[in-house]
Amino acid sequence: MELKLEGITKSYNKGKTYAVNDFHADFTPGVYGLLGPNGAGKSTLMNMITENLDADSGSITLDGASIKKMGTAYRSLLGYMPQQQGVYDDFTGEKFLWYMAALKGLGRKDTKETIERILAVVNLQGDRYKKLKSYSGGMKQRILIAQALLNDPKILIMDEPTAGLDPKERIRIRNFISDISKDKIVLLATHVVSDVESISKEILIMKSGRVVRQGTPQELLLEMEHKVFEALVTPKERKEYEGASFKIANVVLTADKVCLRVVSDIRPDIGEVHEVRPNLEDVYLYFVE
Repeated sequence: MELKLEGITKSYNKGKTYAVNDFHADFTPGVYGLLGPNGAGKSTLMNMITENLDADSGSITLDGASIKKMGTAYRSLLGYMPQQQGVYDDFTGEKFLWYMAALKGLGRKDTKETIERILAVVNLQGDRYKKLKSYSGGMKQRILIAQALLNDPKILIMDEPTAGLDPKERIRIRNFISDISKDKIVLLATHVVSDVESISKEILIMKSGRVVRQGTPQELLLEMEHKVFEALVTPKERKEYEGASFKIANVVLTADKVCLRVVSDIRPDIGEVHEVRPNLEDVYLYFVE
């Protein structure tokens, strides 16, 4: 299975503002992390993949067939968890899932078993009869994840799936996504590096509607060798760093000094400096900020 995007472009204001600009990618089963700040074009891209938006130009094909020509056959393969928490407040969690299953055309017998299994996955068994208006933000995120999984989709699109979740729930959902990705194409958009660093087959870093870097986590880390440093500095020396063009990834205060994590093409020479191993947050800062 291959989902192929070629030259996808979406603009607004009569072509003056590009939300997505000449996007190219080939997706096969596995998890793909779409990393980028708010406004990078991640949500717009996902809305075009799910046919909620039409691209101005370019093509999207699944195994060589245009998704527009495939129509309902393509949409039946999709599971989509949007970023916006659009739920029916007067529905209970369980009723909402039954309603979404009906919209997807699922049979009643299979739906009952599926809802039981998915409620366990998202840890909402005990809240299934509560109305959605009483759900916390994190609970609404989990019920949206649940509805995206109802039809056992082959292409799973998730926009900020762990927003509002506590650390334990983030880990639970992340592990589940990894487990189901063997026979699915999973596109996970986020600006939180930890959501994708351990489970992604590839990471695409987006900025201003374009992919500025793409590769496996290992490939991206390799690019950052000799570009990440820690500098132990005085408060005065810290101001020198902040006034220069260095990217500061982290700041740790000690008793009388400050430890800075610095991302730079050149080795800094202010304070006590040593090179350290890069991580994906360093990659993100280097290409996006």
